[in-house]
Amino acid sequence: MTSQAQFDVFLAHNTQDKAQVRAIANELKRCGLKPWLDEEQIPPGRPFQDYIQRAIQSVKSAAIFIGPTGLGKWQMMELRSLIGKLVEADIPVIPVLLPGVAGIPDDLDFLKQLHWVNFTNGINDTQALDNLKWGITQEKPITEVQADKLSSEKGVDYTRLRDLLAAGKWKEADEETLAVMLKASGSKEGNYFTQSMSIFPCTDLRTIDQLWVKYSDGRFGFSVQKKIYLSVGGKADGEDYKEAWIKFGDRVGWRVKENWISDSDIAFNTSAHQGHLPCAYRFAESFFGSEEEVLFYRVETCEV
Repeated sequence: MTSQAQFDVFLAHNTQDKAQVRAIANELKRCGLKPWLDEEQIPPGRPFQDYIQRAIQSVKSAAIFIGPTGLGKWQMMELRSLIGKLVEADIPVIPVLLPGVAGIPDDLDFLKQLHWVNFTNGINDTQALDNLKWGITQEKPITEVQADKLSSEKGVDYTRLRDLLAAGKWKEADEETLAVMLKASGSKEGNYFTQSMSIFPCTDLRTIDQLWVKYSDGRFGFSVQKKIYLSVGGKADGEDYKEAWIKFGDRVGWRVKENWISDSDIAFNTSAHQGHLPCAYRFAESFFGSEEEVLFYRVETCEV
């Protein structure tokens, strides 16, 4: 990292996304950070390229904002320079998805190798802002979930699940989710859920969901799955759940070409379909064995 850094983060963006990027820049300022934004640093009548090249020499990190219309021509130039600087000076480059963008575009496939920040839920999403600050400062923010708030009605320890999710170890986290849910339900491994899903402890369900939602930037979690389930015509009370369950499977990637995927086909990465994880499909019969035991009914009653 350069010793001459004067700005915390360079904000590369398409002019059409200026209003949203400006709003995010203002939030970063309120947090004590100093962002480099072209309209604040380039005087009228001066060439963009010269100032942008100079700015790249004075930043600690860079955020690449991707809006619905893609990258602008100046942004493409910035991106090439920033990636080169990343290699030379170990400066973090953070892809940032603005509202309306579901994932990294195919023509920017190389950015998929970097952990991105997702403002899908709006530019006022505090979780996304916290993640952006984390990328800029490289200091993980203290959150309610982290601060020993891993609550459980059954004395279940969720520390390992939190740590796996924080490290992006999605497969291990998915397996740990099944393990802690078995403990919270009072079931033994191999027996799955011996009690009705309708009485699964709400505190534990909320803790598990909050961890998944937080560390996936809102991409995974039971509450995310519930919204998708309801959007395809499902009902949280389990009524007529079978047809909706099939549509839901198609939407989250648990069904491909009208066939349910096997365990080996589960995608354990953030490029997977929204709602793909945690993969309740592994123990779907326990969740969806009868109308009274539909998982989303419990998610609804627990207000997850």
